[in-house]
Amino acid sequence: MRKLKLQMQLTVNGFSCGPNGELEWMTWNWDDELKNYVTGITNSFDTILLGRKMTDGFISYWTEVTKNPDNPEYAAAKIFIDTPKIVFTKTLEKSEWENTVLAKGDIVETVNNLRKQEGRDIIVYGGASFVSSLIKNNLIDEYYLFINPQAIGNGMDVFGEVNGVFKLKLVESRIFECGIVVNKYIPNN
Repeated sequence: MRKLKLQMQLTVNGFSCGPNGELEWMTWNWDDELKNYVTGITNSFDTILLGRKMTDGFISYWTEVTKNPDNPEYAAAKIFIDTPKIVFTKTLEKSEWENTVLAKGDIVETVNNLRKQEGRDIIVYGGASFVSSLIKNNLIDEYYLFINPQAIGNGMDVFGEVNGVFKLKLVESRIFECGIVVNKYIPNN
């Protein structure tokens, strides 16, 4: 069965973005070691899951990068644009993006059906409320939490909808030169 992996940037105090989606706190001076680590994650999946609110910004950004083959992010952008994407939405009637389909049904049923399909793993990048729904329903198999060396006063917390204690088991922790710490967790139920 395919795994559902979460790759998410967080502040040191646990926010995935500011209260209005602000991301200026993210650290982007990644060294080659961190880039190679992310490439390892990227090479493990063949499907991307996104929440509707994040999709336009995600696809717009990476589409723009693919217009310049000299851009250092070009190879990653090609992967993100060429990989099939599934956008979870309750409001859209048709996909506005190439290589993207909409999922409008039950999140648990849809994700479990995707896991049963042939192929490599599945990655989810966000947004915050979509990831919260996945966490609340215990659908994520591996958590790659990129802890940035920044704190913000308030923001969106992807673990906010968890009832009671949500246990995770730390299976790897790596410190990178730019100050990001990547913690890899699996559910520990």
